[in-house]
Amino acid sequence: MAPRKTASTSSRKTAAKPAKKDFTGGTIADFSKEDDLKAYREMLLIRRFEEKAGQLYGMGFIGGFCHLYIGQEAVVVGMQLALKEGDQVITGYRDHGHMLACGMSARGVMAELTGRRGGLSKGKGGSMHMFSKEKHFYGGHGIVGAQVSLGTGLAFANKYRGNDNVSLAYFGDGAANQGQVYESFNMAALWKLPVIYIIENNRYAMGTAVSRASAQTDFSQRGASFNIPGFQVDGMDVRAVKAAADEAVEHCRSGKGPIILEMQTYRYRGHSMSDPAKYRSKDEVQKMRSEHDPIEQVRARLLENKWASEDDLKQIDKDVRDIVADSADFAQADPEPDASELYTDILL
Repeated sequence: MAPRKTASTSSRKTAAKPAKKDFTGGTIADFSKEDDLKAYREMLLIRRFEEKAGQLYGMGFIGGFCHLYIGQEAVVVGMQLALKEGDQVITGYRDHGHMLACGMSARGVMAELTGRRGGLSKGKGGSMHMFSKEKHFYGGHGIVGAQVSLGTGLAFANKYRGNDNVSLAYFGDGAANQGQVYESFNMAALWKLPVIYIIENNRYAMGTAVSRASAQTDFSQRGASFNIPGFQVDGMDVRAVKAAADEAVEHCRSGKGPIILEMQTYRYRGHSMSDPAKYRSKDEVQKMRSEHDPIEQVRARLLENKWASEDDLKQIDKDVRDIVADSADFAQADPEPDASELYTDILL
């Protein structure tokens, strides 16, 4: 097996100040005050939104499946910081955080969760199926691994049109074992398609630990037989994600083909709302929360660098909570779609 590669961005290094590294050996981006404040606000919005979604589910306002992104916020926020207008995003069913990070409205996302007319799929898609052509977000998808083939197709379209847009296809460690993933890898490598495969390794495929389900647990090497380079990244540190994203985006835009980023992250809640997560200890979850929480890391830096005061951060939290509360109020008051909507947006 080839030696494991790690992400690096030499352009960020200076002779006087060696580049900082994450635990995988990858470079950590240098964040300014504005960068950290933006990352903090974006991640906090996702966290508070998901907490509220969990509450509404428990109250019966949200039905069906609902997969929360709590704990994994740094992955999508860090990736989005490296993108430009026109780049596309597609993901699986744990998708609310991706929607918010792409700029989709909290009202529209929450209304879709409650099946209301103002939802981003007119109340017909629910938690797992929302789309926004305007924001270049091509959906959450309920079929495990299906989005990988579709994301590869988006990259093919970019190559065919001759633009320099990049497609980001997110999927989890469980989906990484699906056959269509490797068919996609083969075609993407063969045609040098501009796609970044982001494996969000949160350590558990539903209730099964990675070590019990995967013969190769270094997911950054899953594309080795297709000569697709891969990096392991500290997915709990938004700076490490941003540094890896910068390198991956440049790799794709320069015509070098696909690349794999394994984001080593962690979800605090169960797989879905019906999962009590008894397959792991409370100590394990608490250790991740206390030592690696992506939001607390940024909060600590903001205070340490005197880029924000406790009062400043409380105000950000209040602003975010107001946005989330407004989205919940809207989602509960908005009318349900008319019955005639059953026959719209259907291919016959």
